[in-house]
Amino acid sequence: MSTMQASHGHNQACCNIPPVVSKGYSAKGSYEEIDGFKTYVTGPSTAKKGILVIYDIFGYFEQTLQGADILATSSSEEYKVVIPDWFKGEPCPIEWYPPNTEEKQKNLGAFFGKNPPPGVAGKLPEYVKALKEKTGVQEWAILGFCWGGKVVSLVTSGDQNPFVVGAECHPAMVDPKEAEGIKIPLILLASKEEPEDKVKEFEEKLKVAKHVETFKDQIHGWMAARSDLSDARVKEEYIRGYKTVLDFFAKNWKAGGDRGKL
Repeated sequence: MSTMQASHGHNQACCNIPPVVSKGYSAKGSYEEIDGFKTYVTGPSTAKKGILVIYDIFGYFEQTLQGADILATSSSEEYKVVIPDWFKGEPCPIEWYPPNTEEKQKNLGAFFGKNPPPGVAGKLPEYVKALKEKTGVQEWAILGFCWGGKVVSLVTSGDQNPFVVGAECHPAMVDPKEAEGIKIPLILLASKEEPEDKVKEFEEKLKVAKHVETFKDQIHGWMAARSDLSDARVKEEYIRGYKTVLDFFAKNWKAGGDRGKL
């Protein structure tokens, strides 16, 4: 498994990430309705490629929106980036995490029961059809955080996968059995809190172009809602995470292109 240091470079396809705002970020995109879902939309109108982001269970946090804007504006490739609101305005309260009391565990269990990843994975093929019609962008990648990482595994291993390349960042519920069926190039960036043995086995079972890396001093959620961007080290690895994803997408988009044209 690769464990690149933060000082390692990235190729010219990536990246000119703007200064990351620690607190009080003002999102660059806007909200539209697509296929019945409120959707955050960012990126240039001239983009020919798109990235669909599956947020974590905490929904539209400013760290996640800033990440979407980074994806849209930091590469030599232009991307339209969208984040659908699968929770219909009712995300999980971040105060429930970590689930260190019986009440928090009960609440989280109920939330996952109401919002199972297979339910979202099943909606994605139709959503992407609507997305293509609405935006004109015909090729889409998918990136999922935490709970959203599980969605990525499910949809990209399914028969109706509409994506050309995928990313999972600090994914929840890592299941190596799903890796065998994934049909497109995939990058998985793990934190120190994902089970190391599961991540390793997942990597070994992937049969596609891949990059699997553990950010060994980062918590579950460092690229999304739980990222403490006032911490210099977290900010550094937040930036490096997005650079690494963009670099992988640039290198592997063509390899997965024929897979995502359903």
